[in-house]
This record gives sequence, structure tokens and C-alpha cells, in this order.
Amino acid sequence: MSLKPAVAASTELTTPGKAHPSPLPAHPTPIKSNGPQTLDSRELLGDQAIVLIQHQGEIYRLQTTRQGKLILTK
Repeated sequence: MSLKPAVAASTELTTPGKAHPSPLPAHPTPIKSNGPQTLDSRELLGDQAIVLIQHQGEIYRLQTTRQGKLILTK
């Protein structure tokens, strides 16, 4: 199975007619925690339904479902 580079993915994964999540604030409020860093999924996905993440030489696919849930697959 061959995956396209993340740069190409960002230009071709829009879903016509589908409502996009609200835009990110200009300066997101940091989420304070003593644990791991927390990111808003909109920071990763932007207005795309899918983003490719490279981790230790492997490509992972993070996508939103129609119900607004997240799926991470290798």
C-alpha cells in the first residue's frame, strides 16, 4: 500500500458540501495540565478530514468520521 506525502494530502481532501468545524482562534488558549501536552484536533486537521502523520519512519492516517470521532490507522 502506498501513501501520498502529507503535502499532497492537504490539497485534495476537502469534502464538498460538508460543514467544516469552526475556525481556530488567532491565539489558542493553552490547556494547562501536569500531564502530556494537549492539542485541539483542529490544530492538526485544520479544515481537512484527513491528515498524514509520520512517526519513526512510518506513516499514520488521522481522520474524522461523519459522527465527529477520530480514527488513527497505520
